[in-house]
Amino acid sequence: MLNEAPSRAKKIVRGRDIILATVHPNLRSFLFIKEPPVNTVASTKFAVLRAKENVGPYFIYYYTVTDRLFTGYLTNNTKWTSYPAVDTDTILRGEIPDFDLLRQQRIASILSVYDDLIENNRRRIQLLEQAAQQLYKEWFVHLRFPGHEHIKIKGGVPEGWERKKMADICETVGGGTPSTKVSEYWGGDITWVVPSDVTKNDCLVLLDSERKITEKGLRESSAKMVPAETILMTSRASVGYFALMDIEVCTNQGFINIIPHEDDLCMYLLFNLMSRVTEIRSNAKGTTYPEISKGRFRQMEIVLPPRSIIREFSRFSRDIIQQVRCLKRLIFQLKSARDLLLPRLMNGELQA
Repeated sequence: MLNEAPSRAKKIVRGRDIILATVHPNLRSFLFIKEPPVNTVASTKFAVLRAKENVGPYFIYYYTVTDRLFTGYLTNNTKWTSYPAVDTDTILRGEIPDFDLLRQQRIASILSVYDDLIENNRRRIQLLEQAAQQLYKEWFVHLRFPGHEHIKIKGGVPEGWERKKMADICETVGGGTPSTKVSEYWGGDITWVVPSDVTKNDCLVLLDSERKITEKGLRESSAKMVPAETILMTSRASVGYFALMDIEVCTNQGFINIIPHEDDLCMYLLFNLMSRVTEIRSNAKGTTYPEISKGRFRQMEIVLPPRSIIREFSRFSRDIIQQVRCLKRLIFQLKSARDLLLPRLMNGELQA
């Protein structure tokens, strides 16, 4: 059903190609390419899958991305030990149902309804987050906040606004990793966030973590629980990515977890930090990988508007975060429904 994945020198990506990550642990990562820019090329960590004639590329995509047997086959057939990966021959030996083209197209059309809804919700999330960022920029960068016409600006700061250190307005909490050699530390009910959970996430709201730890793992490591709506900021290697969770969580040591002393400061502080990622990264030091320490972060300055303006911004942005959270949960439900539907369509339990 598949043409041989192009060689390293020929990985030009075309419309209706499927991009597959070939390096473990990303073997469940697929991307359907609709209209790539001219001369788009896939790197050596990816394979380009191209459907043969009279085969539906959407059907191949849906099958490979949602069927755990196929992705399990890839995971179980990696080669090499330093960087486990699958090669082209292994991918092409993977089995896909040999349905006629009409049945493939019907299955793909049913599943595409779910993907269209997912994509629409993703766009809504992007627009919502952009609205909050634009309001922050309008009020606190361009200084066109409510009542700005009557406030004098001195030294670039409106009268009545304060300069503080981060240490003055928030608590900073680190994280830790239980020993991976102790099985009793893993597979529990405690949400344990690592930077890749955040960097792979597509919005500010994070619903879950890939791995969980036990009470014993938490107790016998340097990981610490932080309250819901703590600002989770990656601080090591991939510095300056942010997430919010609506439950109590802990993280590994690749985070500075930021807990404002006042609840109303949370949204203002979050969007302030998001607007200063370049500055945050410039404060990250290290020879092996960049890292910003809690001490250096706590010495960073922040300008605080009057509490009335902060509260008004907080009301607006918290409402946006709640809308994003609802849409994110809906996306999760749509993905789950789509993935449950596929095997029933494949085995004929539901007619396509």
